[in-house]
Amino acid sequence: MSSIVVAGDTSGSVTLVAPAVAGSSVLTLPAVSGTVMVNGPAFSAYATANQAIPSNSYTKIQLPFELFDTNNNFDSTTNYRFTPTVAGYYQINAGVATTTTGTFLVSIGKNSAEVIRGNQILGDVTSRLGVVSSIIQMNGSTDYIELLFFQTALTSQNTTGGAGTVYMNGFLARSA
Repeated sequence: MSSIVVAGDTSGSVTLVAPAVAGSSVLTLPAVSGTVMVNGPAFSAYATANQAIPSNSYTKIQLPFELFDTNNNFDSTTNYRFTPTVAGYYQINAGVATTTTGTFLVSIGKNSAEVIRGNQILGDVTSRLGVVSSIIQMNGSTDYIELLFFQTALTSQNTTGGAGTVYMNGFLARSA
């Protein structure tokens, strides 16, 4: 039989509680030292209105609405970015619908620099979608991510805000 050893200072406590229903619960811990994360930061943010994007310039997409933000790490009022407070590897997904007729890029920026560029899914002339997805390492203190958009039409073009068309979401996939 194995044992449970609690080490550390005496200012806290560890409580193991059996489930309130009949049956068995099993928690299997890895055979290596490290941090076991149960509930890490997660967020989902989106836009409902169109945003004008100038030509030939990376522009931060404004995401003023949140479906959820489990740790209050997404700024939906000023900077429109995710700054997690837990170091680790984050799965980030984003998409931007647009009416632009030129080439466009949807990217994830880390600390104001592009780190991953997405793909265009060409629709008809009035609706096109760009998506991007990646796992990004974050330090849990100063690193942040933003959704960036670049387009090459000769004039300003619009994103197409609406349910499920301009969004970014993510979650802690693994702690550092």
